[in-house]
This record gives sequence, structure tokens and C-alpha cells, in this order.
Amino acid sequence: METTSILARDLAALGRVTEGASAESVLRGITEAIARGVPGCAGGTAELWMEGRVLLAASHSELITLTDRESDLREGPSREALTSGRPVTVTDVMRDSRWPRYAATAVRHGVRSVLILPIEVDNAVVIIGLYGVRTGVHADGEALMSLLKEQVTVALANVWEFDDVLTGAAQMQEALAGRSVIDQAKGIIMSKSGCSAEAAFDELRRVSQHHQVKVADLARLLVTEHQQKHGGATP
Repeated sequence: METTSILARDLAALGRVTEGASAESVLRGITEAIARGVPGCAGGTAELWMEGRVLLAASHSELITLTDRESDLREGPSREALTSGRPVTVTDVMRDSRWPRYAATAVRHGVRSVLILPIEVDNAVVIIGLYGVRTGVHADGEALMSLLKEQVTVALANVWEFDDVLTGAAQMQEALAGRSVIDQAKGIIMSKSGCSAEAAFDELRRVSQHHQVKVADLARLLVTEHQQKHGGATP
């Protein structure tokens, strides 16, 4: 089906990580892709549950309101899917008796049918919601879930790996900057006391332990004070 190929293409694009990509951008991309590529789907939501926290994205603001209401009620198809780990289908919210308070809110926002697909990704769960303005529009949930699971898993894994690389690079830059300022501080101590580089570092470490501050922070303070006194010059 052409629509399925379009959906697969849009979801696959989420796996190509670029600058500024994040879990939030992946979730937002999922909702836009399913709203555009699934027949009968008027809008979508995606919730990422991880370590007791949740990130939410939606294709329409009304669906954010509906999802927030479901969270407040602690009942509804998304809560059921999260708890059971199984897809939940609501063919017609006006005829479904499981969650009457949720159904009332859904109807007010123009939602008549719902399909919720839970997808496990590493140590997280993504709850994807598809919403229709007509009854019974989401028929082939199994095939859709298989496609979503494959593409969503790849997209989030790539984003998390990209985050790890950026974090590692930032930590390395911080470590190099700390080493540089420590070397400058050692030079200041050596020029004042005539001691060796090893002895200068021992003095830095002794003072940092006494005042319970990091060696790099103490070195940065020492270098700053020296520059202020000597017009920016550092030995």
C-alpha cells in the first residue's frame, strides 16, 4: 500500500540523527508520521515512559489535553496499554463502557475511535496513540505495531547513542580544560616557592582537601586571582 510505504519512509527518516535531534523530536516525528500516513488517523500521541518519568508529544493540542485528562483520571486506553503491555482498541468511544469519564472527554474533543500500541524499547516503553474522528478506523493494528516497533527502536537507540557521544565529548573537553588550568596553577606555585611540579600539585591537592573543593576549581580560582593581580599574565 502506498500509504504504508510513505509511513515507513517517514519513520525511517527519524533514525537519521542530525544536530538538535532528541527523544522529544523523535516522539514528535512519530505523531506527525502516523497522522499523515495511517488511513483514518486524524491525530497521534507518543509517550515515552522511562525511569518513572514521561515525555509526551502530540500532533494536536487537543490530544495533549485528552492525554493529560487520562493521566489525571488514572484510567483509559493508554493507561491500560501501559499496565498490560498489550494493544488497546476502542472502536467507538460512545459505545465503550470501560472508561466512561475518559470517553466523555474524548467525545468533547471530537475523538470517536482510538488505537493504543505499547512498544518496549530497552528500559523504556513508548505508548503510541492513534485517534480517529470516525468509528472503527484502525483495523490492522498488528502490522502497524510491527512497523512502529522496528523504526521507533532504531530512532531512539540512535538518539541515545548520539547523546552519549556528545556527553563523552563534553566531559573530555571539561577534563582537558581542567588539566590546563591545573598546569597553570602549578606554574604559579612553582614560581612563588621554587618547588617541583610534583610538589606544587601535592600542595594544590592538600588545600583542596582541606577546603573540600575540587582541585580544578581551586586551580581556576588561583589562576583568576593571579591574572587579576598581574594583568592577565600567567607563568
